Amino acid sequence: MDYDVVVIGSGAGGLAAAVPLAQAGMSVLVCEQHEVPGGWTHSFALEGYRFSPGVHYMGGLHPGGSLRKKYEGLGVSQDLAFCELNPDGYDHMIIGDERFDIPKGRDNYANRLKERFPHEAEGIDGYMEAVANMIGNLERVARVKSVGDAAKAGGAIPSVMRWAMKSGRKLIEHHVSDPLLVAILCGQAGDHGMPPSEVLSFLHAGIAYHYFEGAYFPMGGGFAIPRAFVRALKRAGGEIRLNTPVERILLEGDQVIGVRLTDGSEVRSKYVVSNADPEVTFGKLIGREHLNDKLRRRLDKTTYSTSALSLFFAVDMDLRAAGLDSGNFWFYDHQDIDELYRLGRTDHVLTADIPPMMFLTATTLKDPSKMHSGHHTCEAFTFVGYDAFKKWAHEKSGDRSGGYQGLKEDLSWRMFKAIEKRVPGISDHIVFWNLGTPLTNEHYINVTRGCLYGIEKNRRQIGPRAYPTRTDFEGLLMCGASTSNFGVSGATSTGLQAASAILNCSPDDLLTQNGPELQIYPSEDISQWPENLRKRIERGMGDIVE
Repeated sequence: MDYDVVVIGSGAGGLAAAVPLAQAGMSVLVCEQHEVPGGWTHSFALEGYRFSPGVHYMGGLHPGGSLRKKYEGLGVSQDLAFCELNPDGYDHMIIGDERFDIPKGRDNYANRLKERFPHEAEGIDGYMEAVANMIGNLERVARVKSVGDAAKAGGAIPSVMRWAMKSGRKLIEHHVSDPLLVAILCGQAGDHGMPPSEVLSFLHAGIAYHYFEGAYFPMGGGFAIPRAFVRALKRAGGEIRLNTPVERILLEGDQVIGVRLTDGSEVRSKYVVSNADPEVTFGKLIGREHLNDKLRRRLDKTTYSTSALSLFFAVDMDLRAAGLDSGNFWFYDHQDIDELYRLGRTDHVLTADIPPMMFLTATTLKDPSKMHSGHHTCEAFTFVGYDAFKKWAHEKSGDRSGGYQGLKEDLSWRMFKAIEKRVPGISDHIVFWNLGTPLTNEHYINVTRGCLYGIEKNRRQIGPRAYPTRTDFEGLLMCGASTSNFGVSGATSTGLQAASAILNCSPDDLLTQNGPELQIYPSEDISQWPENLRKRIERGMGDIVE
C-alpha cells in the first residue's frame, strides 16, 4: 500500500477525517481537485479582495461549545482565531417593513421576542424549551446502543418520536400563531435551503440551538479553517496534493484498493474516505455498473439541495453609517417564508424584477482585518434552481457563451437593485463585483447540480435516512454534507465519525491534542483586540492573517 488512507476532497469533513487519522500514526493522503484546499470553506481573491463563499457564520465556539472542543482537541486552535458577530443581533430578519434582531443567548432571544409579541409570551417560552429539549433528547437517543441504554434514556425516546416526522413549521406553529412571529422563527431557513413546512423539525431546532450562544466568523476569512487543518495534517506527517482530481475509486470485488488520478497514476490504500457527494462518489468515481441494485435505485432517487446566485462585491462606502454591522441581514419581501423558499428551487429569480429574498453580509464588518484599500467587501446570495443554468453546463468554465455572461450581468444588477432598496445609495459606491452561479459551484466545489448543502434535507434523506459513514464497499467511507450532518460544524463531525470508524473508537477519543484555548475577538469592538492587530487595522493594512 502507498498509504493507509486516501481522502478525496479537502472540505471540512475530509480534513476532519484526515487530521486525527494522521495523528493516530496512519499514513494519509488528501487529494483535492481545486488549486486551494477547503471545499466550501475555501476563500478566493479577485483584484485584491478576498471572499469566502461558504462560511458566513458559525456556532458552537463559545466556551464549552461542541465545535470549540473539536478545534482544541485536534490542535488546530493554535492556528485559528474567530471574530464574534454582533451579540445584540447576529442575524437581522427584515420581513417586509418589519425588522427583528436575534441576539446572543437563549434567554435574551426569548425576552426580546416577548417584548415584541407579549401576547405570545407563553408560546415563546414553550418553543425555546422545546428546541433545547429536542436537541438534548436527540443526543441521549443517539447514545442508545442496548436495551439497558434505552432504559437509561427514559422519556427521551418517546419525546423524539413525537417530533420524528413533523416539520419545522409544525414545531413553530404548535407554540405560536402570530404570522410575523412565525416568519421570524422560520427566517434562518436559508441555513438549510428548505421551505420550513418541508424540513424536519429536528433540523430546524438544531440550527436554532446551534446559534443560541452566539455566532462567529473565522479571522482572516473562511480559508483560515482549512489552512489550520492542513498545518495540523502536515505536523502529523500527512500529505495533501492540490490540483489532483481523482478519476476513479479502485476496487477488487467489493473491496477498495485505492484511487486512480486523472493523470493516470494509481495510489493504493487500505481505506478511502470520500468527502464528495453521493453522485460523485458512487455515480462517477465508482460507476453505476459496480453498484448493487439497492444502491443504484437509491442513487437514482436522491435529490440535491438548491443552489444560489452568489454576488461578491466591494464598496467605498461607510457601511456602518448606512446601518449595517457584523450581523447577517436576511431580506424577505413578505411573511410567507415557505413560498419564498419554494421559489428558490426554481428559475423565478431570472424573471423577477428583483429577488424576493436575499442574504447580505459585510465581511469586513465581521472581520476588520479584511479591509483592503479602505474598501468593504460584501457577499449577497439568493436561491435559484440548477435547471435555470443547465443549458450552459457543457461549456467550458471561464469561456461560456455570451448569453450566459449577459444573464450574469443582468442578474447582478437585479440583486444590486434589491440591496439598494434596503441600503440606499450603495449602488453608487460599487468598486468591484463578480457573480457566481450554480455552474460556478459545480466547477470549483465539484458538487452535483451546484448544490449548497449536499443532498436535499427532506424527511426521506436526513438523519438515519442520509447516506451512512460506512458504505457497501469494504474500506470505503463517506463524510460531508450528504451524510449525518452538514454545515462547517456538522461536516467536521462527519469527518470525525469516519476517522473513528477506521480507528474503531469514539469521535471523542480522537480529541487528544490539547490545543491552546481558541481566541475570540469581538467584531464590534476592535479596542479589545491585541495591540499589534489593532494597530495594523487602524493603519488600514488589511488582510493581517497570512
